[in-house]
Amino acid sequence: MPLIAITRDVSPSINHCVLSCHGRKTIDVAKATAQHKAYQVCLAKLGVHVVPLPGEPELPDSVFVEDPAVVVDEIAIIANMGALSRRPEARSLAIALAHYRPLKFVSEPATLDGGDVLRIGRTVFVGLSQRTNSDGIGQITELLRPYDYRVQPVPVRGCLHLKSGCSYIGNNTMLVHRSWIDSDRFRGFDLLDVPEAEPAAANALLIEKTVILPSAYPQTQAVLEKRGCEVRMIDVSELQKAEAGVTCCSVLFNALVAR
Repeated sequence: MPLIAITRDVSPSINHCVLSCHGRKTIDVAKATAQHKAYQVCLAKLGVHVVPLPGEPELPDSVFVEDPAVVVDEIAIIANMGALSRRPEARSLAIALAHYRPLKFVSEPATLDGGDVLRIGRTVFVGLSQRTNSDGIGQITELLRPYDYRVQPVPVRGCLHLKSGCSYIGNNTMLVHRSWIDSDRFRGFDLLDVPEAEPAAANALLIEKTVILPSAYPQTQAVLEKRGCEVRMIDVSELQKAEAGVTCCSVLFNALVAR
């Protein structure tokens, strides 16, 4: 089934982004913009229909469109993000997603970031993290229950989101950095460890049979290729200064009939 990716242009104020795990480094906005364009081109070359939204000058983190929403085949869930300053990002994204799915909303006291949500078939793993609380897990469980999804909480430690520490790369295999997540929650999967020198490489993006990985992680590239994975490396070095991974710059979902 064809994929749609909603993306959003880099904000000119990205240097004021929220940081939780990294020290602040100056981001070259022009270079970050060029890297984001290359990311969009990469998705398009892999057959994804890219829907770009304009940048949000007043919202420094808004390029990271994965966090304000979770989309499954039946509905789009608009998150109540853990960082207060990021919550306005959901408004324009909700308008865009309303063309594709009925909308449901997470509300206080729940907090939920899309970067904490990893769907594999009918199982939805949700990170219990600094951005997603137990009420958030409870609300997404109830919102998905009518559609026969099973929600599995996963404690997260030492990183921002669940998908900072693990990714599904196909063939029943999870790419993981075990010290950041409770990997026992992934029993039944084949766990592939990233090299110790590249912990953040656990955030990878699977498009059909291709794994997209930041070019900063050649050791992980070698591990994946040894496993027989087709790997596409892209440079997101400026975006990584804002704690980006390759999943967070798009909201990916199946292209169903528009409402």
